[in-house]
Order: sequence, then structure tokens, then C-alpha cells
Amino acid sequence: MRAILLSGALATVCSLLGTRIAIGWFARRGFGQPIRQDGPRTHHVKRGTPTMGGLVILLSASAAYLVATIVTGGWPSASAWLLMLLFFGCGVVGFLDDFIKVYTQNNQGLSSRAKMAGQTLVALVFGVLSTQFFADERGVRPASQYISTTHDWGIKLPLIVVLLLIWFLVTATSNGANLTDGADGLLAGATALIFGAYTIVNVWQNNQLCDSARPTVVVSQCYQVRDPLDLAVFAAAIAAACVGFLWWNAKPARIIMGDVGSLAIGGALAGLAIMSRTELLMAVIAGLFVLETMSVLLQMISFKLTKRLTGTGRRIFRIAPIHHHFEHLGWDEVTVVIRFWVVAGIFVATGLGIFYASWLP
Repeated sequence: MRAILLSGALATVCSLLGTRIAIGWFARRGFGQPIRQDGPRTHHVKRGTPTMGGLVILLSASAAYLVATIVTGGWPSASAWLLMLLFFGCGVVGFLDDFIKVYTQNNQGLSSRAKMAGQTLVALVFGVLSTQFFADERGVRPASQYISTTHDWGIKLPLIVVLLLIWFLVTATSNGANLTDGADGLLAGATALIFGAYTIVNVWQNNQLCDSARPTVVVSQCYQVRDPLDLAVFAAAIAAACVGFLWWNAKPARIIMGDVGSLAIGGALAGLAIMSRTELLMAVIAGLFVLETMSVLLQMISFKLTKRLTGTGRRIFRIAPIHHHFEHLGWDEVTVVIRFWVVAGIFVATGLGIFYASWLP
């Protein structure tokens, strides 16, 4: 528990101070954000705002986790290193995307194929390492070959199927986080709630770990997870780093997270879900990301289908992702962000309720 508190405190301070330094550093070098031309008109004033602030989140959270773990007498576990692989691997893909946007002053960045190729490589490397290596003394590996909600269930899946599922989770979650990052403070605030929830989930799993000597452990309902406490420390660090970043990212944003932050956050979230055996539960806890992604998919399907049937494409929303739709309806950006934080909080509370209820007799 000391490691969790220390990592959270260190991540908050590092992010708060580091983001302030990054604002000046990126601004002096002209690392300004190009703006989507068909987006809300109120966003056009953000052109030139320093971007790639997600780098501070990556560095602050990782440094805070490492320092807190070592200072409290521990050493990073295999699960933590694998989580860091996803965190930085997806972050590198996002960094390349951001750098191209800044260098060309065009909002396109990496091609969709190149971005997907990078995410696929990171996901598959993580998938192979987490499912085939690093078994602990109980024989438990960081990831399993079962489908999970709060515990593994069903039959053991072939490795190729598991790798496809991991690929889907990593790419879908990282892109979902990326789509959510479209309004000042929206992703940072929602991420703090979601990773805070995973801190609680992993603490509970550590307290009810199978083969634990704790007298309170219920054998029939224990959790077969490799390093839950370490995952909790890392999750707390990411949540806290987002809180520190939010100080500067709240409207009017002094700095923008960029794809380097959003893709990294989504990748880390997928890793937490996979290694805590809560892949399906993640769809509830991170329901805001699902909502944003579904709005884009429905928009595309509606336009293509109606164009094929009638010759004129029709959209469900004025613009997607859905948070931009409400801005087009006249909602102030701050109103959209706060209300979407409320939605994110409802999803988080529901997910935690399901997780806890599954343990009750």
C-alpha cells in the first residue's frame, strides 16, 4: 500500500511540474497542434497549442512506479515490465504520428495502415511474451489463454485465437482512447477515473490472491493473477500522472496530450485488463471509450449504407466522435467535458459494482 501512495504522489508532482516545463520547451520549438478542419469552430483557436504532452504522462508514471517500487523494497515484476512495453510501445506509435503532424502542419499524421502495423507489432510481442513466458512459482503467467470477466472461464483457447483477441483489445482500446482525446481535459479526467478503478481492482485481487496466506481469502473465489499489487502501483501512477497533466490541460488547454499520450494510455489499459483477467469487464469500466468508438463506427456504417441504398449518404450525428456532436448542438466545451466525466464515472462505478458483486456469495 505504501508503494501505491508513493507512486501516486510522485507521479502527480512529476507530471504537474514536468508538464509546465514541457509547455515552454515545445512552444519554443514550434511543436504546435494542427486542428481538424471539419471539427467544431471553437477548436480552431487551439491551432498552435503545444502538443505531445503525453510524453510527460509516460515518463512521470513510469519513473514514479519504478522509484516507489524500489524505495519500498520491491523490484519491478514481469507483469510491470510487460505493461511498460505496451505503455511505451503504443506511445512510440503515437509519437511518430504526432511528429509527422507537427512537422508537416497537417492533421493526417501516420497513415492508418502504418499506425495499425505499429500497434499490431506491439500487441503481438506483448501477447507472446505474456502468455508463453514469465510463469511464477505457482505456474501463473501474466496473461492466460482463457476469456475473462472477473475470473477465467470457458475452455482454454488456442494460442492463435488468444493473440488475435489481444491484438483486438490493444488496438481497439488505444484507438478508443485516441478518439476520446478531442476536448480539453476530457481524456485526462476520464483516464484518472478508469485507472483509479483498476488500482482498486488490483488491490482487491492482491488481498484475495489464490494460495495467499491471508486468513480472509475465500479459496473458491480467489483470483489467479500473477502480480496484482505491482499492477495496482502502476495503475495508480498513471492515474496520478493524468491528474497532474489535467491541471494544464483543462480548458483553455496550455498543452495537448497528443497521440503519444492517448495511444499509450489505451495500450496500458488493455494490458491491465488482460493481466488482471478482466478483459470483458473493461468494456464496462472504460465504457466511455466504447461509446466514443461506437459513435464513429455507427456514423461510418450509416453514411456508407444510406449512400449505397439511396445515393445520398446520411449521418446519425452531426460529427463524430460523439462529444463533438454535442458541441455542434451548442453545448459549451466545458459542459461537454464535465458531463462526459460524469458518464465515465457512472461506467466506472458500474464496473466496480460488477467486480465486487461477482465475489459475493
